[in-house]
Amino acid sequence: MVKVPPRDIARYVKEVPSNIRAVLIYGRDDGLVRERAEVIGKQIAPDLSDPFQVARPSTEDLKQTPSILLDEANAISMMGGRRLIRYDGAGQEAAAPFKLLLDAENVEGLVIVTAGDLKPSSALRKAAEGSKQSLAIACYEDSARDLMGLIQSILSGASLTASQDAVHYLADNLGGDRMVSRGELEKLVLYKGSSGGQVTLEDAKACVGDTAAIGLNQIAEAVTSGNMNALERLLERAWTAGENSIAILRTLQNRLMRFHLARGYMDQGMSAPDAIGKLRPPVFFGEKDRFQMEVTKWSAKKIEQALSILMEAELDCKTTGNPADVICARTLLRLAKAAK
Repeated sequence: MVKVPPRDIARYVKEVPSNIRAVLIYGRDDGLVRERAEVIGKQIAPDLSDPFQVARPSTEDLKQTPSILLDEANAISMMGGRRLIRYDGAGQEAAAPFKLLLDAENVEGLVIVTAGDLKPSSALRKAAEGSKQSLAIACYEDSARDLMGLIQSILSGASLTASQDAVHYLADNLGGDRMVSRGELEKLVLYKGSSGGQVTLEDAKACVGDTAAIGLNQIAEAVTSGNMNALERLLERAWTAGENSIAILRTLQNRLMRFHLARGYMDQGMSAPDAIGKLRPPVFFGEKDRFQMEVTKWSAKKIEQALSILMEAELDCKTTGNPADVICARTLLRLAKAAK
């Protein structure tokens, strides 16, 4: 199938045709990429953390075994039914394994590959758009119309209405990342409770307004997931908005310290979901799958090394006289590269 037209994306995300063996989801909106990948993935595996039904090969796995996507897709599920294979943060290393999967005679499972912004000349994108057994779904920042639709959908689903002032405030203060916007709106729904009613401007301001913190958290998430494209875009946005380099470094330190605590529980024998469940404040439920996936990839030693690098970078920002934004950017890109 060719690239899915924007008008048809919602239909295909809601129900992937049975003949489709692979889905490529890519674009600048990392949150929307993750959201669509999860919606599609749950059609195959309701529990995305189930190791018997869901496989998550690493970049190193692909490099060592180019057939791993095909092999995992044809492996027999211990629980019956189709298997789900998820490969995130794809680059050109995934093009050959992806094409091998599409060219195979039989494929039982469903493979979902996510990536950042891919040019039309990308071999991975060409492979997805050139096969009748795959979907290529682009994800770009929400337009004003998309954002209004998201606000309406989430509020009406919770039996809530909103004043005109509240709607305009939400549209102005929610960002271009779908997952972040959804998370902020879900916090608003929780704030209003289950009794329904109208969201006022005061309600909206009480729950959605710290856009700086949202942006800094997005940067930290891009680093720990190894998403270089998203990181470069978010840093550029942060510098334009006049964000402080020390604040960016410390936001990432906080995320890694939470990783370190969860990793400590896991190294003592606790399961990843139970370890994450012990964190306070708790991990937001819309973030749990991503948080768990990343924690399992970061060893305690690797986290400690990253924290040491961040402390050194903060000291350099304060003492060397070199541009703090350059020190910060180099440090974050170094850590993101290591995470990838």
